[in-house]
Amino acid sequence: MTLKHIFTVLPQYVLPHHFLSGLMSKLTHCQNPAWKNLFIKLIIRLYGVDMNEAKFQNLDHYSSFNDFFTRELKDGARPIAPALDALACPADGVVSQAGPIEDGRIFQAKGHDYTALELLGGDAERAQAFKNGSFATIYLSPKDYHRLHMPLTGTLREMVHIPGRLFSVNAATVDGVPNLFARNERVACIFDTEAGPMALVLVGAIFVSSVETVWHGVVTPPSIGEPRTWHYQADAPVLEKGAEMGRFNMGSTIIVLFGQNQTAWNDDFVAGKPVKLGENIGRYAG
Repeated sequence: MTLKHIFTVLPQYVLPHHFLSGLMSKLTHCQNPAWKNLFIKLIIRLYGVDMNEAKFQNLDHYSSFNDFFTRELKDGARPIAPALDALACPADGVVSQAGPIEDGRIFQAKGHDYTALELLGGDAERAQAFKNGSFATIYLSPKDYHRLHMPLTGTLREMVHIPGRLFSVNAATVDGVPNLFARNERVACIFDTEAGPMALVLVGAIFVSSVETVWHGVVTPPSIGEPRTWHYQADAPVLEKGAEMGRFNMGSTIIVLFGQNQTAWNDDFVAGKPVKLGENIGRYAG
């Protein structure tokens, strides 16, 4: 472990992750106009948020900082890849990693990987669908649009909430904490698609006060106990390609999984690449 990791990563092991995230939730949902506008202006300035893309640019429109953080974009701000076999990027952000799932293992960073079985809550049948498939991990920073959308049309089959820690998901922590994405609290959504099974895994992080989906509302918290699973059959939601599927209340990471021989990422869809919601990131064989 480098000196940088000693100072940025090791202290996170002893932080009261969920207490701090609960405190952040209270702050970000505060509706005091002076406080929330000051907070919003600070984030816009620090991170260079492009308010020209926002549907509502007047800060008085937002009832709280979280309302601003999960803001809508103008119509047409994020065109969805039109080709029938194109995979649309599910979020604004930066590619953390993308590639094959090899022998059930997913690459995290140099020297670190984790299993699809761990990521998806320990259910062997759920994980088997993605054996030798492909994955993509996208990190959302505070400046990004924080709603998540469908890479292609899918019918929801299952959702599972897996409690866990809330380590940061910035690059330094991803490099320094083994099994990070399989340790943090997360919500895994499994869809049936023309490309076979698809998992969208919404990974929580420090100061992420909750994860929401459009069909369920807030899924987290609570953040302790055993995994909780919801199955969908006759009433299963069907979400079109490009449709909103969820959002982070504060920023984090989304991981996309597909089955074997079903998809191919574009050659330039590699670690470190900035991406925008809706852009073409690959093809599927459906």
